[in-house]
Amino acid sequence: MIPEELQLIIDTADESMDEAVSFCKKEFSHIRAGKASPSILDGIKVDYYGSQTPLNQLANVSAPDARLLTVQPYDKSVMEDIEKAIMSAGLGLNPNNDGTIIRIPLPMLSEERRKELVKHAGEVAENARISIRNIRRNANDEIKKSVKDDSLPEDSRYEAEEEIQKITDTHTSNVDELLSVKEEEIMTV
Repeated sequence: MIPEELQLIIDTADESMDEAVSFCKKEFSHIRAGKASPSILDGIKVDYYGSQTPLNQLANVSAPDARLLTVQPYDKSVMEDIEKAIMSAGLGLNPNNDGTIIRIPLPMLSEERRKELVKHAGEVAENARISIRNIRRNANDEIKKSVKDDSLPEDSRYEAEEEIQKITDTHTSNVDELLSVKEEEIMTV
């Protein structure tokens, strides 16, 4: 039986690891695979009357087919600003502005570009794993300190550390699973 003080540390670590996995998932959604997805443009900010505003607050972004994104601004006066923001986002996209709607054709990914994207996805996953391991280390340090300060039995420390390790393994395997799905998605032509 794990004492309540240590269970609180374990629960906090579990929540933090969940956030690391969620962040990894969010980052993966920004990596472009072969298909058009409005989430590709989620990170883009547009200079709108002097403030950096997310693109999805200024326009309706949709994917009418697998190779095309359309951006329909709510305010036509920001079309050029949106176009510039998309071009400077480093996504390798060339928007076409016809005055009412911005069309963004998605080029086919070359084999070399696919490999770069897989490498980038691997880096994102590794950062998530590092974050999870740091959370584990901090939780184990808190457990040791709590056992010492609160005069808790030494067995409860080992039991709590074992529980932290199980949670760490689960979250790490979740990140690995997300990575393999994303790699497959990127490499599928």
